[in-house]
Amino acid sequence: MSVTAPRRLYIKTYGCQMNVYDSERMADVLRPLGYGLTDEAEGADLVVLNTCHIREKATEKVYSELGQIRRMKERKAAAGGAMLVAVAGCVAQAEGEEIIARAPSVDLVVGPQSYHRLPELIARAHRVAGERLAADFTPEAKFDALPAERAPSGVTAFLTVQEGCDKFCTFCVVPYTRGPEFSRPPAAIEAEARALADNGVRELTLLGQNVNAYGDGEGGGLAALIRRLAKIPGLARIRYTTSHPRDMTDDLIGAHAEVEALMPYLHLPVQAGSDRVLKAMNRGHTADAYLRLVGKLRAARPDIALSGDFIVGFPGERDADFEATLQLAREVRYASAFSFKYSRRPGTPAAAMAGQVADEVKAERLARLQAVLEESQAEFNAAQLGRVLPVLFAGPGRKAGQIAGRSPYLQAVHCDGPMELIGQVAPVRIVSAGRVSLAGALASA
Repeated sequence: MSVTAPRRLYIKTYGCQMNVYDSERMADVLRPLGYGLTDEAEGADLVVLNTCHIREKATEKVYSELGQIRRMKERKAAAGGAMLVAVAGCVAQAEGEEIIARAPSVDLVVGPQSYHRLPELIARAHRVAGERLAADFTPEAKFDALPAERAPSGVTAFLTVQEGCDKFCTFCVVPYTRGPEFSRPPAAIEAEARALADNGVRELTLLGQNVNAYGDGEGGGLAALIRRLAKIPGLARIRYTTSHPRDMTDDLIGAHAEVEALMPYLHLPVQAGSDRVLKAMNRGHTADAYLRLVGKLRAARPDIALSGDFIVGFPGERDADFEATLQLAREVRYASAFSFKYSRRPGTPAAAMAGQVADEVKAERLARLQAVLEESQAEFNAAQLGRVLPVLFAGPGRKAGQIAGRSPYLQAVHCDGPMELIGQVAPVRIVSAGRVSLAGALASA
C-alpha cells in the first residue's frame, strides 16, 4: 500500500501497563505507513481501541465507545473520507467473534499477539477484502516482526520482557487471553533497551503479566536480566511489574540489595489475607508465606517500599476472611495499593462459584480496606518529609518555573528548578507531602 499523505492514528488504551507498551508498539508498527498519532478520535483515519478484560464492565465500556466511534465514522464518510476502526487487546482475544457480529463498524479485531500484523490487515481492509480477525497465540512471531526502532516520548519507557500466565488464578482471564508464559531472548531485550537509552531514556520499567517468571531458557531469570541491563550506559533506573509471590526468588531478592539501578519499590500483589480465600483463588501461597517474603525483601533492602493489589468480596468471602485481609494490609503498610470489588469474568472458574457476595457488602468492605490503604500511603509519604531523595526529572511542572519527576518510590515530585535538569537525576529535599505527590527544593549534590 503506497503512502500518499499523512494519516492520523488515534489509540485509546485501557487497563494495564502491558497495554500501554502494546499501544506504543502499535504506533511504531504503523509509523512507516504514514500514520502519526493524534489526540482526537474525531476525524482520525485509524482508530484503535486497545482493550483490557480484567477490570469490571470492561466489555461494556468497549461497546459504548464503539457506538460513539461509529457515529464519527459515519460523519467522516459523509464528508467523503474513510475511517478504519480496530479493536485490539484482551477483549479482542476473548470476544473477537462477538465483536465482529455486534459491531459492524469494526474493520479489524487484533489479539495481543497479532498486532504486528496491523499493516497487512490494514492493506487488506483498504482493498475491501480478506481477514478481519487475527487473534492467535504466537508471541515469538510478534516480537520478531516488530520494528527494532522505537520512538520514546520521554525519559522513561516500558519494555515488555515476558507475556502470558500459567498460574490460572480462578478470577483472571489472562491465561486465556494472553496465552502461556513466554519470555523474550535476553539479547533482543538488551538491544531494545540500548536503543532506548541511546534515545534519551533514563528509566526502564520491565513488563510482564508475571514478569518475575521471566527465564532466558538457560537457567537465567529476571535477576540475571536486570544485572545485564544495569550495565547499559545512560540507563539510571530499572523497575519491573507485575510480580507474583510464587516467582519471587532469592536471586531476585538479592538483586534488590546489590543492583544500584534497581529501584527500591516493588509491586507484589497479594489479593487477600485469608488462606481460605487465597486457596479458592488458586494463588498458590498463604498469607504467612507472603508475609515471610515481605520480611526477606525488607531484610535485603531495608528502604524498599511495597505496593499491592487486593480483591474484596471474592465468592465465599466471609467477615472473618475480610478481617484477615485488613490485618495483612495493616501489617505490611503498603506505600500504595490498588483495590477492587470482585467482578465476574465470563469463562473463569470463579464466575460459577457458589457464595457470590452481595454488591452492597463488597462496597462496604472495599471502603474499609481503602481507608486502611490510604492511611498507610499517607504515612509513607509523610515519612519522606525532610529526606533528600534522588529525583529523575521528566518534564515541566504545572506552575511556571517548576520541574517534575519521580522519586525512587514512584512518587510524583515537583520543585522549582531549571528545565536543563529534565532527563537528569538530582537530589531534592522534601518539604511537603500530599496524598499522591511530594513537593521539594533542590538540594546540593
